[in-house]
Amino acid sequence: MKILVINGPNLNMLGQRDKKYYGSVTLKVINNNLKKQALNKVKLKFYQSNCEGKIVTFIQKHLKYDAIIINAGAYTHTSVAIHDALELFKGEIIEVHLSNIKEREEFRQTDYISLVASKCFMGNKEKSYYDALSYLLK
Repeated sequence: MKILVINGPNLNMLGQRDKKYYGSVTLKVINNNLKKQALNKVKLKFYQSNCEGKIVTFIQKHLKYDAIIINAGAYTHTSVAIHDALELFKGEIIEVHLSNIKEREEFRQTDYISLVASKCFMGNKEKSYYDALSYLLK
């Protein structure tokens, strides 16, 4: 199984952002923990970008992967383009959020990614990523 792990804007700043919502763990640590959790059972490919178009292009170039774990960050609430790229993907799409976006500001209530994702893990900081991978490994 081949899984993409895609992260959107500002997730490269984890560990420096509001710890109440995002925790204190860096994206590098999360990715390393996901590699350990995978135990060579699956191939993980990691990608982070602050640019919407680059995320769209990355998804389009990897349509043959089996699954995507995606935290689109702020693009969750604004990007029809990422939604449309994910619609092209035939594998399983798992949405991830460090905070519970349903309990946050009103503008975060719009979620274009959930329209194409089969499952969402949110509100458990970095554990949301680990839960997503555990779900795919079952």
